[in-house]
Amino acid sequence: MQLKTGEQISPSRNLSKAEFIALAAALMSVNALAIDIMLPALQQMGASLGVENENHRQYVISAYFAGMALALLPYGPLSDRYGRRGPLMIGLIIYVVAALGAAFMSTFEGVLAMRFLQGVGAASTRVIAVSMVRDRFGGRLMAETMSLIFMVFMVIPVIAPTLGQIMLLIAGWEFIFVSMAAIGTAIIAWAALRMPETLAQEDRRPFTIGSIGSAFAIVLTNRFSLMYTLASTFVFGALFAFINSAQQVFVGIYELGVWFPVIFAVIAGFMALSSYLNSRFVVQFGMRRLSHGALTGFLVVSAIWLGWSMMGEVPLVPFLILFALAMFQFGWIGSNFNSIAMEPLGHIAGSASSVQGFIQTLGGGIIGAAIGQAFDGTTTPLAAGFFGLAVIALVLAAIAERGKLYAASPQRKEGVKN
Repeated sequence: MQLKTGEQISPSRNLSKAEFIALAAALMSVNALAIDIMLPALQQMGASLGVENENHRQYVISAYFAGMALALLPYGPLSDRYGRRGPLMIGLIIYVVAALGAAFMSTFEGVLAMRFLQGVGAASTRVIAVSMVRDRFGGRLMAETMSLIFMVFMVIPVIAPTLGQIMLLIAGWEFIFVSMAAIGTAIIAWAALRMPETLAQEDRRPFTIGSIGSAFAIVLTNRFSLMYTLASTFVFGALFAFINSAQQVFVGIYELGVWFPVIFAVIAGFMALSSYLNSRFVVQFGMRRLSHGALTGFLVVSAIWLGWSMMGEVPLVPFLILFALAMFQFGWIGSNFNSIAMEPLGHIAGSASSVQGFIQTLGGGIIGAAIGQAFDGTTTPLAAGFFGLAVIALVLAAIAERGKLYAASPQRKEGVKN
């Protein structure tokens, strides 16, 4: 039962749209929590576990992304076959167990192994939350819903670094992992009690090599799906690069010290605001006009930042202004690009979300790690990465739209234009 634009399926439980959005955001937030709450702890963790090269401390983030990326592929076909609830619960349990395991590791390699496993569990939330939204909504309604979910989701980066900093002062980096396990357990309980099964029986697909292969082929041969997935990958690569380098930039270069979580929260707040504004405007103006315009703005801001940094380090206040403007664009790009990529694939939402999530997370993680490892004590590598990735993403969007950016695609099947 494939949805048309504007259609939605009534949930099998008495779940309001507001609670559905809150629950989907909570599921996706375990990823943001697992990443952002760790940022203030990287220095202490590295010192405690004998990691001398400060760039190697970034592996705590990279290992998580690697585990999540590799596990994204099976969750989609499994959720298309058995429904959304079962695979989600299994993934969340793995997430909680791995978080507890990391708290008791005495070696850096052990922590990395647990972080990899934690990413494996968290992959279920990345795939299934998006699939649930696509099960219930199509077209601009999906983009609006994803924007609201992303707005709630962005509360986590606002508060997580501060929570991490407080936990470091109270009990050390191990307590951060215990807290992640506790929060994950609470989300398991909420989802078990309230989450509806959004995949109808008639829409379930057999779990066979042939069916999985055909679903993957559909995703990779649809021009909109492939190009917008790749464009999202490069945009997310910039975001991952920032996450990897944030502690070194704000603490190492600008010497913000304990103010680092506050600045991080302000920047995340700009992203949350842009997501809210996108949810208000997307139905009226369309996904393409908003996302293409935001990507162009992201490119321009990155070019200014890069040019300035090549002449000397950008002072703190101008840097924060430029960086906040760049981050503001993410709220207009991410949810819209994902919605456009998913729009023609509602009949294989789980598998489609898997393939797209795999490409975005693995590709974005590798790109972000490469830029992060290029950190040389200045912001120039990060600025150059932002600018280059924005150019590539804009080219990919232009290929998807056959050069007609900022307007509706003539290939659209739905009657509502974007």
